[in-house]
Amino acid sequence: MADVFMHTYHRLPVIFVKGEGAWLTDTAGKRYLDFTAGIAVNCLGHGYPPLVKALSEQAAKLIHTCNYYQSDAAAAFAEKLVAACSGAGMRRVFLGNSGAEANEGACKIARKYSFKKYGSGRHRIVTLKGSFHGRTITTLAATGQDQFHRNFGPFTEGFLYLPPGDVEALDRALDPASVCGFMFEPVQGESGILPQDEAYMKTAARLCAGRDILLIADEIQTGVGRTGTFLACEGCGIQPDIVTLAKGLAGGIPVGAVLAGEKAGEVFETGDHGSTFGGNALAAAAGLVVLETVTAPAFLAEIRRKGEKILGTLRSWNHPKIGDIRGRGLMIGVDLSVDAWPVLEAALAGTPGLLALSAGQKTLRFLPPYIIGDAEIDQGLELLRNCL
Repeated sequence: MADVFMHTYHRLPVIFVKGEGAWLTDTAGKRYLDFTAGIAVNCLGHGYPPLVKALSEQAAKLIHTCNYYQSDAAAAFAEKLVAACSGAGMRRVFLGNSGAEANEGACKIARKYSFKKYGSGRHRIVTLKGSFHGRTITTLAATGQDQFHRNFGPFTEGFLYLPPGDVEALDRALDPASVCGFMFEPVQGESGILPQDEAYMKTAARLCAGRDILLIADEIQTGVGRTGTFLACEGCGIQPDIVTLAKGLAGGIPVGAVLAGEKAGEVFETGDHGSTFGGNALAAAAGLVVLETVTAPAFLAEIRRKGEKILGTLRSWNHPKIGDIRGRGLMIGVDLSVDAWPVLEAALAGTPGLLALSAGQKTLRFLPPYIIGDAEIDQGLELLRNCL
């Protein structure tokens, strides 16, 4: 293992050299079934032939130009992405590199929208306890988990955290004299795959609309089909003012996006925001392959079916070490009566190995690639049961 990296990750002892479909291979030739998809990034698995072909062809033509200009790939990707999100009311997009960058952009839009319309003092953004919105100073400030705040203050001021599902607290907090935005994840991923109550989200949408507070859906982990609809908020029947996307949007190539609807789509003006690598042609070519694949209704239906298969199998076990099981689509959380990390280590050590994730101390998180097959699902779950 390389010893020159900063010690920012609790890494498991494996180095991968190649991948194919839902499988990865390490330096010793051992194979591992991937139930992580790079934390929801490799949504089409590893070595997906149309993605490999598109990247190879685009790299031979054009990788990057500065944002003084447009590339044909970026223009096509932006148009297709807005069309994919039009059902949620999105009309314009800004392309960046990551989820944190997308959420930074969303915060800037919310604050400028309010400042231009109402003047200073209306800059607060409400988020939820248990949320995770990124690791920059501002997106850490937006994140409603104290464990991520230690040692990094002072933070960007103006964020308020509420307990999820508490309508009365939300009603009190959404003060139209001081609040410009409400940011939420339809399913909280990092804190344990915790879906928001649909009635609560609809109430939030109604309150925000009535008070001219921008509703911001952080779909970094839930979007691009992960929950079985292209956007998770579509499955809940709400239309945000802003949507943020990243992770699986280009199947493994870094990309992030801020999309805005009618109310917020014209807020940014020339010079307000930028991203050196955002919208580069290589990422756009990859994103086009993802959108062409994932937006198909039959493909989304398969994501939902596979997710129900995993949930049904896990629940059928009645395993003494398994508690609550929950999820939407291929985004699944499993509470354990034991610590999750030793289970991840045991899964990695098996033959073949199984790659899974934790979310908190005692929750397993499964985010398999969408292309995973039924036999691979069965095999991976059996490997898990053996570990438990």
